[in-house]
Amino acid sequence: MTTPEPQSSSPQPSGTVSKDRAYRSPAGISGGVLVLALALWLGIDALVTGEGDTRWKALAALVFLVPLVAAYTVRPAVFANEDRMRVRNPFRVIVLPWAQVESFRSAYSNEVFDEGGAKYQLWSIPVSLRGRKKAARQEDRRAAGGAGRRRGSVLGGVGQFGSRGGAGASGGEVDGPVRAEADKVMDELRELWEARKDAAGSR
Repeated sequence: MTTPEPQSSSPQPSGTVSKDRAYRSPAGISGGVLVLALALWLGIDALVTGEGDTRWKALAALVFLVPLVAAYTVRPAVFANEDRMRVRNPFRVIVLPWAQVESFRSAYSNEVFDEGGAKYQLWSIPVSLRGRKKAARQEDRRAAGGAGRRRGSVLGGVGQFGSRGGAGASGGEVDGPVRAEADKVMDELRELWEARKDAAGSR
């Protein structure tokens, strides 16, 4: 009569475990794959056609470069669910329950701090200054366009989709400022942390 209790309780944890959200850098992975393909092409060519020490040097270069490039480009990832975040950097994996996360910081790199003050860089979410400048320009254009539409609605001009007045002018409005993709990911991680840091399962 004791066997049904473990059987009935075993499905419950699987139902409560939330699915991980994975965050990777598409540009980093693409660049890494291209570098790996080029290195393998040149290395294999040297192994096949090389003479003397050339083959050994090519083999040594492949053994050194392939794992290094893969570690810095393909391997990095951040996984997050309702209980914790897991940071997979080139040479280490850090698991941080949300209750142990102290803060996030986005400057020239994206970082997470734990309660003890330790800092961990998020390699898979690189900061793009070019992306931030592009987002700032889009926000400026949107703000200028919004001001122009407001003036047009006051003057009874033609609004968006050819409608007159303010009815069509507000049809294309987007809530919130325009953000770079990496900053959007950090905002999502912060929101998840704020929502789950006091939960019992996040400790």
